Amino acid sequence: MIATLDIKKASVRRNLWFERLIAILVLINFSLVSFDLTYIPLRDFYLQVLPGLTQLYDPIKGIQPHPETQSYLTKVDALQNQVLQTGLQSPEAESLLSELRLLSKRMIEDNSFNVPEKSGAWEKIKHEMRLHTNEPFARDALEAFWSSAYLSQSSWSLEIGFFDTQIRSLIESNFYRDIGKFGSFVNRFWLIDLPFIFIFALEFIARSFYISRRNPNLSWLEAILRRWYDLFLLLPFWRWLRIMPLTIRLYQANLLNVEPVRAQFNHDLAMSFAEELTEMVGVQMINQMQDAIRRGDIANWLFHPETRRPYVQLNNTNEVKAIANRLVTISLYDVLPKIQPDIEALVHHSIQSTLNESPIYQQIQSFPGLSHLPSQIAENLTKYFYQTAYNNFVKSFEDPVVAKLTDNLITNFRDSLEEELQKKHNLQEIQTWLVDMLEEIKINYVKNISEGGMEKLVEETENLRYVIR
Repeated sequence: MIATLDIKKASVRRNLWFERLIAILVLINFSLVSFDLTYIPLRDFYLQVLPGLTQLYDPIKGIQPHPETQSYLTKVDALQNQVLQTGLQSPEAESLLSELRLLSKRMIEDNSFNVPEKSGAWEKIKHEMRLHTNEPFARDALEAFWSSAYLSQSSWSLEIGFFDTQIRSLIESNFYRDIGKFGSFVNRFWLIDLPFIFIFALEFIARSFYISRRNPNLSWLEAILRRWYDLFLLLPFWRWLRIMPLTIRLYQANLLNVEPVRAQFNHDLAMSFAEELTEMVGVQMINQMQDAIRRGDIANWLFHPETRRPYVQLNNTNEVKAIANRLVTISLYDVLPKIQPDIEALVHHSIQSTLNESPIYQQIQSFPGLSHLPSQIAENLTKYFYQTAYNNFVKSFEDPVVAKLTDNLITNFRDSLEEELQKKHNLQEIQTWLVDMLEEIKINYVKNISEGGMEKLVEETENLRYVIR
């Protein structure tokens, strides 16, 4: 037995280490996917901080230095070298300045920064040049900047320093991307992703086979659907969806605790569902009651009980009638005897108050020895009236003739009430009032739920569960 438990524990440990290994591979793959998806927007940052990384990864994205902007920077470097050798006023420097003005004009006309990700850099270049030269148009600003007159008027070192610090990095960030045969940009990330997909596919097939073996009643498709979220690891597109299997695998491998998030998600989902369900059920019940009132079903139910649908009775007992009889029995034989002193005190007070207003009572009190006689009479009358009323009420309750007469009274009262309501055309007005009242209840019912009623209900439920645990 102990050996069997040790084998099971070792198997669980091996499975956990395997799950963690696959989860780490998925994490590495998703990190590469995230890097690939964000490489173009963050390439300028990588170019400044990790230029070696851009040289390594640019071929994966089909990125090449833009020929026009690279030629432009080459001419600027040549001009700097020429100025150091022969000065700014030399014919060689003037020739290079002329070429730079021509290249600037072509760069504006050809829109060399035609990649959508670099349009902001080009706008930044034009803005800086206009601001620096005080020219309203970018073409005039570049033409003025690359002139010997402007560079002679200003300090050459300051102007070329401005270009190197403010403009050069923006021009260097420009690039050209290869276009594939289908008209989209070249992206060779699939070469990096393919080995991971191959490993994930083998693991997915083996896991599906293992699930189908453990559950013979499952078909191969059903076994695959047990791990449907792993299919996102095999797709060569929409790679960002791999965040789903990554999260699940990290959670299953005990490398990530998503229990608070899952609990909150279930709480919000359950509360939203319960709120909508409660609203729909409540509104539906009220609507059915309104429809029943409009059709006159309530009036027929009250005044014509013989038209009611057959009602299923359990144990051959009318529960409503039984409850009413039991309440009356308890009141007669248990409750009234206990409150007899209170009832007698109330009746005694009423009789005493009536006698105090009587002239005869006042005269009797004036006779010697008879002052307490009225009080005794009132007390005896109180006990007599109470006992007589109580005994008569009990006898009438137990008398079948009285029960029959009571039923006749109720029937005649119901028929007379129906006749009078229909004669005076009040039934329709009462039905309208009832429908309006239910409509108000329905509106306030939904309003109370939307204002946090369901939140309070959920909190009470959670507190009850906590107490039970």
